[in-house]
Amino acid sequence: MKNQLFLAALAFILYSCSSDSSDNEDQVITINPVPSETYFPPLTSDDWETLAITDLDWNIAAEEPLYDFLEERGTDAFIILKDGRIVIEKYFGDFTQNDNHVWNSAGKTLTAMTVGIAQEEGFLNINNSSMDYLGNGWSSLTTEQEENITVWNHLTMTTGLEYDVDDVFCTDPECLLFRNESGEFWFYHNAPYTLLDKIITGATGTDFKNYSYAKIRDKIGMQGVWLSVGFNTIYFSNARSMARFGILNLNNGVWDGETILGDTAFLTDMKNTSQDMNEAYGYLYWLNGKGSYRVPGAEIELSGKLIPNAPNDLYAGLGKNDQKLYVIPSEKLVIVRLGDDAGETLLGPSSFDNELWGLLNTLID
Repeated sequence: MKNQLFLAALAFILYSCSSDSSDNEDQVITINPVPSETYFPPLTSDDWETLAITDLDWNIAAEEPLYDFLEERGTDAFIILKDGRIVIEKYFGDFTQNDNHVWNSAGKTLTAMTVGIAQEEGFLNINNSSMDYLGNGWSSLTTEQEENITVWNHLTMTTGLEYDVDDVFCTDPECLLFRNESGEFWFYHNAPYTLLDKIITGATGTDFKNYSYAKIRDKIGMQGVWLSVGFNTIYFSNARSMARFGILNLNNGVWDGETILGDTAFLTDMKNTSQDMNEAYGYLYWLNGKGSYRVPGAEIELSGKLIPNAPNDLYAGLGKNDQKLYVIPSEKLVIVRLGDDAGETLLGPSSFDNELWGLLNTLID
């Protein structure tokens, strides 16, 4: 009798559940969890995992206005990665996935990481005089003045070299004059940065370009080349290669289990305020969320955040004509924008950053 009662009760429960599910089909939820671990695209393939905007519950209505804005502002390529996976990959005009584009000063971030690798491998020390790797007489300074300029000064735009010169890109000794004691003033001066190429070459005994390829590019599946343009050495690659470098940054110098840069102290210093004259500048990286900032070409300090609309923890490579590599650890996002000048011919940050992030907030929030 007990068994019969049990079976009857069980049949009633099953029947009730079946009825509820058919009467309330709109309440049935299929759960497809979005993967949260970092994804690393294959080294030798164009395959790349993707996520849909709807997978992330982003505002799909904001997608087309974003594309319209990007196209109006001369964008060639735009990518958003979430945890390394492509959410948006958009090309404009006749620009394609395989086309190469100049990084301009966004490539300074590649140089900074290359310096960190050279230090980790014991070839240089950023606290040493750059004279140790450039030799004597690399500038028009006195020997004592040259000795006081360290590799760290080149990384932080604090060499004290004269920036009010005819050609701010010139790295010939006659262009490199004394203005301030090293470490006393911040100014975005391209020539001292460019000398890092020679510092790395002198320290490692390997041409800077080849050393960078071997230590970063080839290990994470990037393509592209450093090209000499006048006094400058500028990186060119497709948009996905810039995105790969963004993933490497997001994952703190490790690519799919292989450590590319393991010096955590250098990595931390690289992506945080490096000196007390420009809070928004690390080792050649731009930093958001600080109380003040300075911009290329200006001597004054401005109050507020570099990009008010962007997350506070954003750090970035920013290049002339609005080449952008944004990394946002809190959101696990990497964003790439390559293209023409979006309205202001500036060497790094511009009003385009804040306008773009206004639209991105509408999309992502």
